[in-house]
Amino acid sequence: MAVNKITNKHTLNRESVNRGTQVSTKDNKVRGNAEQSINPGKDFTKNFAVTLKDIDTSVMSHLKNVMKPRIKEANEIIKVPVYYGNEERWRNFRKRGVLRDKNNALILPLIMFRRTDVSFDDNMPMSFDHDVRGEFIKVARSNKWSKDNQYDRFSVQRGVKPVQEVIYTGMPDHVVCNYSVVMMTNYIEQMNILSDLFLEHIGTYFGASEQYKFLSTLDGSISDASEMNQDGERLIKSEFGLSIKAYVIPEFTSNIFGTTQETTREITPSRVTFGFEGDATDEQVGK
Repeated sequence: MAVNKITNKHTLNRESVNRGTQVSTKDNKVRGNAEQSINPGKDFTKNFAVTLKDIDTSVMSHLKNVMKPRIKEANEIIKVPVYYGNEERWRNFRKRGVLRDKNNALILPLIMFRRTDVSFDDNMPMSFDHDVRGEFIKVARSNKWSKDNQYDRFSVQRGVKPVQEVIYTGMPDHVVCNYSVVMMTNYIEQMNILSDLFLEHIGTYFGASEQYKFLSTLDGSISDASEMNQDGERLIKSEFGLSIKAYVIPEFTSNIFGTTQETTREITPSRVTFGFEGDATDEQVGK
């Protein structure tokens, strides 16, 4: 019986090395688990923070680089542009019902989205803001060998082990970001293609492989494609709500003790020494 090949259509970074014929990894430019990090490509030691802008960027990156919306028109494959509805663009779009370029020409097809509101996620744990000094609640974000290690035979004889550098942050605030998404095309067949594409991706984690990833859900339902006329042109329009379950981490935290950086670096101990304290005499300890 023939077995179908298992594939993942959402995978971006495919392995370029044929492991079946490879006999050594010395020539590989990218090594394995030299550093484990929750968010690949993010440096937790340099002004690390997760903001609402990062969430918006992850949604935009997923729409453009992962979903890659395309439609067919006049036997040609057309790339659907994706816009974020800033204040001016969204206001003009709502007022006119369409989006035009600088030459006053209709932009079709298009996908536009805008963040409408943000709320705390009651289903997720609290951020433990009562730990104002950040002494008890920490999250390990990165773990790697320290550059200051001097591990040799003398260190082995002394019982000194190589130390690791661990990057910690405080607990994040879990939020739900709601977005309004508008799609416009020339024909219903084109709108069906875009609707099917969103139905395929909603429920997955939005974000490119080198960025943050946040879980997406459909807020309500996708409205039926409605026809509208604009300057004698027939347009198809559809709207729906998109919810993103995400988290935010500030770069600095302010409280009654002042302003502190959210990210801290700690070094694991190189040697652990056990001692004894008590009222026993040396003779009793020797026994």
